[in-house]
Amino acid sequence: MHPSFTKAKIFATLALIILTFAFTLPMVTFHGVLNKIETGEIDKISPISAKVWNIYNQGRYKSVATPKNAKNDLTKMIDGSAEIGVASMPIWAVSLEAPNYPKEAFPEGIPVFFHFDGYSGEVHEMNTINHYVGMDPMWVGGHFERAIGPYALLLLTLLYILFIAYNSKIFTYLMLIPVSLPLLFLADYSYWLYWFGHNLHNWGAFKIKPFMPTVFGDGKIAQFTTHSYPTIGFYMLIAISLLSLLAFFAKQKAMKETEK
Repeated sequence: MHPSFTKAKIFATLALIILTFAFTLPMVTFHGVLNKIETGEIDKISPISAKVWNIYNQGRYKSVATPKNAKNDLTKMIDGSAEIGVASMPIWAVSLEAPNYPKEAFPEGIPVFFHFDGYSGEVHEMNTINHYVGMDPMWVGGHFERAIGPYALLLLTLLYILFIAYNSKIFTYLMLIPVSLPLLFLADYSYWLYWFGHNLHNWGAFKIKPFMPTVFGDGKIAQFTTHSYPTIGFYMLIAISLLSLLAFFAKQKAMKETEK
């Protein structure tokens, strides 16, 4: 076998491992659990879903209202009516600071973390702040993305398997899809920020003009200071993208040289 074929398989396998453990596994196993909690169907939550959530939430930010003995335990979080985020790796972090949210109570401001399949952090508090400026709650946006997320990642998993198993030009060029994951996320994230900022309602206590929320960096909205930066999941997307690109070029090289 041409050595570049071997390199391509190694790069693709590493990307697949990161994709699986950072996103696909927690998204698939936790899919639909928040709906079951909301509708009171707690008995229908599988032990596997709870176990995966517990593992992936070790050391993650929890709402300041979360009972101390409930952190990192889904069952106790449900019993304590605590705010529960999704299990997958957070990709982007946003936080707000304001005079009425003292550092003693909120040392990290009001943080919310965006995932492929939902949110985590101070989601309720952030939605309350959004309401003050006439903005819809976060769950209004991204319905389609959250619904197809697990299935899209399963298709990507199949693509990686086919790329590793077969030396096909079609599967090779399809590898450019995972290469684009960081850009696809940023494009979708930016679109929804624009949509929320330009679809304000009259119910807000603060009347502000339509605006584009800060995508990256620090900004100002009314009396709030905003911070918007990538977090661990985005860096994993970059790793997946780079490994996929290396796999693409390695297989391209091998196929050209073996066709001579």
